[in-house]
Amino acid sequence: MLTHQAAYVDHLLATIDEREVDVVLVAGDVYDRALPPVDAVALADDAFARLAASRARVVITSGNHDSAQRLGFNARLADAAGFHLRTHLDRVDEPVLVDDEHGTVAIYPLPYLEPDHVKRAWDLSTRSHQAALTEAMRRVRVDLAARPGARSVVLAHAFVMGGITSDSERDIAVGGVSAVGTDVFDGIDYVALGHLHGRHTLTESIRYSGSPLAYSFSEADHLKGSWLVDLDADGLHGAEFVAAPVPRRLVTIRGHLDDLLHDPGHAVAEDAWVQATLTDAVRPLQAMARLQVRFPHVVALQFAPPEAADRAGRAATAGRSDHEIALAFVAEIRGTPATEAESDLLRDACEACSGDHEGDHKVGA
Repeated sequence: MLTHQAAYVDHLLATIDEREVDVVLVAGDVYDRALPPVDAVALADDAFARLAASRARVVITSGNHDSAQRLGFNARLADAAGFHLRTHLDRVDEPVLVDDEHGTVAIYPLPYLEPDHVKRAWDLSTRSHQAALTEAMRRVRVDLAARPGARSVVLAHAFVMGGITSDSERDIAVGGVSAVGTDVFDGIDYVALGHLHGRHTLTESIRYSGSPLAYSFSEADHLKGSWLVDLDADGLHGAEFVAAPVPRRLVTIRGHLDDLLHDPGHAVAEDAWVQATLTDAVRPLQAMARLQVRFPHVVALQFAPPEAADRAGRAATAGRSDHEIALAFVAEIRGTPATEAESDLLRDACEACSGDHEGDHKVGA
């Protein structure tokens, strides 16, 4: 996906110039893991350099996928270049100040607040996302109160009630609870949220922009992009969604393998990322390889045989030994029976697993 991510960076830089953007806000995640691949770091480095050279100030927080320590390295040095990386708890009440014709905008970047870490660091009585964000916002409001007339913007990486999850986000639940209420941000002119991959408008002043690209097939119907937010003298003036380019669409297809390979109606999927679900009663041999002839970008394959066939497959194991079931599995998947040597190896493995060394272990259901 690196080339597609690079295309989004090009789009972002073009939007900054065309729409005269003053500030770019990134509410995490910058990376998808704490130790990102070298190529991803190189792309981020290039993107950061280009953003720093643009007309816009840049404010970035860390998300739950990022390593706050690694992403925040040299943050104070970057501040001097108008490029602000805020990843540590001790700076949540230290705003990035931006001036315009109406005065000052105080931007408070809140990194992902891991409840266990925050509870210890801030000596909180409760371990939860609600407690962590509530304390962070208390500190923000103390600082904001000392800046009369300043308009306020908060970046936060969190799961806020009203958002809808996808398959891409990493679960951040603590004690079964992952969401916080929108009221924690009361009194803030605009709140830019990160974490959820779909764009959501929770209130007029609290929004998720979502991820710039789709990262799972649950996002196939998402419109990706970013919010272009205007602040005037009184605070929030309006927000417009700017759609991002779609280098390759996501398409899900379903049916018998032969139908998927020959039905002209599936031509739209030939240049897309594809998730295929096969409904054949018998699992076709080399299904992925055969699909890739027509759909070179198929990346996910599922099997959903008719319920009757699935029941018949389960019933066929009744009364058969582990060894017999293993031999049948090999024959079905490979299309040819196991050799005598393979059969002996499978028997030894079954006996070792069952603990029954006197003979085959019978399956009762």
